[in-house]
Amino acid sequence: MARITALALTLLATSSCIESFAPTHQYHHHINQHASPQSSTSTSLQAIGVFLRKAKEASVRQYCQDGPSDSVLAILQQIKDGRDNNNASSSSTNTRFETGPLQTALTKRKGTISIIAEYKRNLEGHSGYLSEILPPRILSPVFREFGASAVAVLADERMGGCTYDDLVDVVEEQMEAMGEVPGPLPVICSDLIVDEIQIARAKDSGASAIVVTFNVVGGEKVGQFVRDARSVGLETIVQVGNAEEARGAVEAGASILSVVGVDGADAKYEVVEHVVSSNNSDNDNDDDTSSNRPICIIANILAKDNKALEEVEEAWMCRDKGFNCVWVSDALYKSGNDPVEHPGAIINSMRAKSSVKYASPKARSGKGEGAREYLGDILM
Repeated sequence: MARITALALTLLATSSCIESFAPTHQYHHHINQHASPQSSTSTSLQAIGVFLRKAKEASVRQYCQDGPSDSVLAILQQIKDGRDNNNASSSSTNTRFETGPLQTALTKRKGTISIIAEYKRNLEGHSGYLSEILPPRILSPVFREFGASAVAVLADERMGGCTYDDLVDVVEEQMEAMGEVPGPLPVICSDLIVDEIQIARAKDSGASAIVVTFNVVGGEKVGQFVRDARSVGLETIVQVGNAEEARGAVEAGASILSVVGVDGADAKYEVVEHVVSSNNSDNDNDDDTSSNRPICIIANILAKDNKALEEVEEAWMCRDKGFNCVWVSDALYKSGNDPVEHPGAIINSMRAKSSVKYASPKARSGKGEGAREYLGDILM
């Protein structure tokens, strides 16, 4: 939380020019910087969301002023046309839901867990972490070959050090595996989405999905961005931090929820427990959060400031609680290219059919209390 607050203050300073910045509207695209998020989180978290949103809006306006490509503008127009069609039909809430390919890939049979491996260039600076991340074209095939179900690229240069060029590199590398086994993975654009032009840019870069943060944009915008993304063939992952945000996201049309900023499998599941029981039930449900569509739930694994690989255990516990997927970022890079602890090994270990009752990734020496196998064994 302290790191997020510090980051927010940094971004606030960076975005201090927002009020005085006057972009030239080369294509008459307007960013509504006064829309306030409708989150029910605490005041401090709301303030952080506002800081992040304002800083990102300044960045997006600069991108607009510099002049997006014709292909991005064409997709943006497609999004706006889709809005007009939705307004004309006035039936978007009653449209038949179809599970997208990403949600299908993330939702495996009960008792298994899928992995989203996030590529980023900047880590949180914990001791023992890599000081430099390998290029995306080197790590992208590692994620695929060791069993990840999707790759995310943190395409926010301030937070992850990546750009949309990195996103394109990962998409292109994945497409090189077309016709092979395993084949190409879906690629997720993990930018801080505050405007529909970012959705157009993600689509133009070849992404399969975007990420929207409930606390940053609020329920109304979440719903709009979900519809915008769907109109151009993208799926949407909505990040939520508490149960009220989870309900709001589902009411807005989200079907893939990622629990962020919450530590521990039990606490994570409490965030989404109600919407899962309401929407994934076979019984008719009159609850206003139920929309008769399956909900995929993702647990974001927070990296621990040690080398104990507790994140692998947490992934197992999240699987046992009922999560469909875990999102793994910094934890992938804790041990560099160690033969049994490189990013691929971490992914493979999280997918293993192991339990904290009988296995411990911390017991690399085999001497851990109650250990039956350890990370090197799981990899084999």
